[in-house]
Amino acid sequence: MATQKGSDKWKLKKWFSAYAPKPFNDVLIAELPANDEKAIIGRNIRVGLDKLTQNPQNSFANVFFRITEANGDRAQLKLIRIELLFSYVRSLARRYRSLSDSILKVTTKDDRQMVMKPLVVTASRETHARIMGIRKELNQYLEQYAKENDADTIVSEVVSGKLQSNLYAKLKHITQLNRVEMKKLELKQ
Repeated sequence: MATQKGSDKWKLKKWFSAYAPKPFNDVLIAELPANDEKAIIGRNIRVGLDKLTQNPQNSFANVFFRITEANGDRAQLKLIRIELLFSYVRSLARRYRSLSDSILKVTTKDDRQMVMKPLVVTASRETHARIMGIRKELNQYLEQYAKENDADTIVSEVVSGKLQSNLYAKLKHITQLNRVEMKKLELKQ
């Protein structure tokens, strides 16, 4: 057999440590190989929320990051979106329940664009008027909430579930609710 000439490309690569942004307490997410710092910029990383928070109750959500800069062997990430798994959302939709969801584009206190997609599941089947009432109050509350808080605060409250519990408390006077979830939270560039 003939031997190959040249060097092994894997031996030439550097390893970069990717760290989560501030709302996730700079947790080490992954180690990635690349030829140089410029080659790693722009890559996307998907991580389960349970791995970031060390809480198995958050295993139904994924967090998507993008590498924005690399200094030495450290890569800094920017949050793109937090998204519930489709299978989890599908498990919430049951017979004799109603769903109310919304797509809301908001601007935060620190002038960052954000798309929120909340989901409300009622305990029983509801009329169209009540579902529209839920959606109206939901949108009003989230628009006001975004004006009063910065993006990092909103992300940490969605991750901890505090925003969802506040929404639940705000909407329960309309009808009995089963769950309030943030189906997707997307930060715009």
